[in-house]
Amino acid sequence: MSIRVTNQADVIPLRPLPAAASPALPREPLWRDLVGEVLRRERQAQGRTLKDVAEAARISMPYLSEVERGLKEASSEVLAAAAQALGLRLADVLALAGERLVSLTAARSRSMGAAGGRRSVRSTGPAGSVDAMHPSGPTGGVLLAA
Repeated sequence: MSIRVTNQADVIPLRPLPAAASPALPREPLWRDLVGEVLRRERQAQGRTLKDVAEAARISMPYLSEVERGLKEASSEVLAAAAQALGLRLADVLALAGERLVSLTAARSRSMGAAGGRRSVRSTGPAGSVDAMHPSGPTGGVLLAA
């Protein structure tokens, strides 16, 4: 007599399923998508091919393609090599991706406000207290910390 035990586990998708997301609100942007957009936009602006940049960066063309499409989370070494192949510094790529993140987050916050969603960012103050930050402030609901 044998006992069959079925392995069952809850699967939590990394990206929300389309049915679970509200159609009025765009999904939260992922860092790998933003960095990939920056690399692709810069490569295309220079009129360069994927093969050319991959060879200059000494990374495989399929891998660079996956990074550009946001399918792979590239290491800082790979990002630095791709940036250098494009004549940029790693800091330039990250700054451009950061600007895009702020832009998308602000647009998402505005959409949430129109949909009546909750919009607050919590931060810990100097005394260790937790304060609610409201989007009516100068940063529009985006809290940047150094």
